[in-house]
Amino acid sequence: MKTNELTWALLILFIVLLAFILPYTLLTNVTKWYGSFLLWIVLALITIIMNYFLTKNWGKK
Repeated sequence: MKTNELTWALLILFIVLLAFILPYTLLTNVTKWYGSFLLWIVLALITIIMNYFLTKNWGKK
């Protein structure tokens, strides 16, 4: 694995961990369901964009 791919993978892992940690820490007092839902949508979109940049040059030499 190249260092560039490792960097992207670690960033994606960090975002996945944020998706689990933030709702139970910072969003604990948010009583509406859409607090966590909005967070998960934003983090999912960020992860999709990061995956695009990670895989856009695969197969090119």
